[in-house]
Amino acid sequence: MGLDLKPLVVREKTNLESFASKVIAIDAYNAIYQFLAIIRGPEGLPLSDSKGKVTSHISGLFYRNINFLSIGIKPVYVFDGRPPSLKSAEIERRKQIKKDATIKFEKALTEGKYEEARKYAQQTSVMRDEMVEDSKYLLGLFGIPVIEAPSEGEATAANLTITGQAYASASQDFDSLLFGAKKLVRNFTNSGKRKLPNRNTTIEIEPEIIDLQKSLDDLGITREQLVDVGILIGTDFNPNGFERIGPKTALKAIKEYERLENIPQIQDKLEEIDYKQIRQIFLEPKVASISKIEFGEINLQAITSYLTSERNFSLDRVETSLNRLKKAKERKSHTLEQWFN
Repeated sequence: MGLDLKPLVVREKTNLESFASKVIAIDAYNAIYQFLAIIRGPEGLPLSDSKGKVTSHISGLFYRNINFLSIGIKPVYVFDGRPPSLKSAEIERRKQIKKDATIKFEKALTEGKYEEARKYAQQTSVMRDEMVEDSKYLLGLFGIPVIEAPSEGEATAANLTITGQAYASASQDFDSLLFGAKKLVRNFTNSGKRKLPNRNTTIEIEPEIIDLQKSLDDLGITREQLVDVGILIGTDFNPNGFERIGPKTALKAIKEYERLENIPQIQDKLEEIDYKQIRQIFLEPKVASISKIEFGEINLQAITSYLTSERNFSLDRVETSLNRLKKAKERKSHTLEQWFN
């Protein structure tokens, strides 16, 4: 589930078109996990090529970036580096969730309960090294910059908004705000129609943008205090948080006592966690030093060859999508020529 700041922050509905011509720093692992979870066959199994290698992530990156580039969005993908040692408990927790979900998935599949199987299958996604390499290779063919973060990708993505090199950071996780992202976009890589589980209806998932300063002003707290609110609720570095403390209770406590050290009822539990180090991870994160973000040319021929010859994508679908991108680029170029003539 991750850090739950949804009831506290100011969220505004928006659309992808509003990000035209803007650089958006995307939390790469977050996006790829979404593709691995959502893009699956009717029985819940991920898509794969003739060699049995998973292609769900490639499919998601291909079609989503066609959409971004056609609109004129400038995506930059930031990949995780080495996680802080304090994240080990959260990593183990996620592994256990995947194990439990795998057992339930296989049971549902055996019993022919495909809708149920698909629900559990979405929780079994595993990111393998070759998937990361696949993703970077395809992004390179699109001329889309790839940034290697020294630690948490969200931290470097957030820092790009702080330095003004990106307009916003895109992730489903609210941790980006604790890392200082000036603007956070959610539902950026998974917007569109989604079928509701066990129901024959779909809902429209729209992007939403959160302005950090606007939220802090609305809450009447500082970013440092927001980090303390996060620690009370539970972050990746103390996943269990504090018992019986949800978002609103955490906010109330910080507004009353100003910081963790001053809240009387949590002092025993506070001694059990390295809250000072957690604060430091968010407030002084390890980030990649980027002097300039360079966008490359789109290699249409190489993309077509890779997807169709190596990964068994439909030539017709690939060419149709790339032609849509080509026409969008030509329209923009023509509009610019008219502007200067």
